[in-house]
Amino acid sequence: MVESIATPFPKCIKTLCENITLDPYFKEFYFWARENGVPVIVLSSGMTEIISTLLQHLIGPEGKDIPIVCNEKVDDPSMPGGWTIQFHDDSGFGHDKSLTIRPYREHFDQRPNETRPTMLYAGDGVSDLSAARETDLLFAKEGHDLIVYCEREGVPFNIFRDWSSILKTTKEIFSGEKSVHTAAQEGLAEAQRSK
Repeated sequence: MVESIATPFPKCIKTLCENITLDPYFKEFYFWARENGVPVIVLSSGMTEIISTLLQHLIGPEGKDIPIVCNEKVDDPSMPGGWTIQFHDDSGFGHDKSLTIRPYREHFDQRPNETRPTMLYAGDGVSDLSAARETDLLFAKEGHDLIVYCEREGVPFNIFRDWSSILKTTKEIFSGEKSVHTAAQEGLAEAQRSK
């Protein structure tokens, strides 16, 4: 697919910055998380340079502080645009996100005396399927394939329309007002009601 892109990489980034917007309330979520010491990490099937540039463009200079785990752009003069993608791994999406999350879980599984942080994950599509089983609570975007997969496979999830609901639920979990289990059950019940 990348073979069909003849646009130089800097022009691709410029075009994306001119045309992409953040999901509503992501910025508010990020600044709340940052203020409260809640780590935010981007796992993506995209490319680091693009995502980093977009985050800084859309959030501000603080966007550079968000760790990103994804594919990389590499210069390749033999390609029409002069660049190609170096995939993070050999999976079908170039980045099996479960392989990124799993070592964190295993680290704490092997150290039961350490307090394991609650791992939350937000996604919407097929590249998020592998990560769905690896987190404590999955936020699945309304109207997308990830919800269908989770229902079929019995993976607990919470539906989100925009990041305001993720922020609300995360605050409730962070304060102890709501458990991860309760949040997941609410998502499943909401999905069943909407059928």
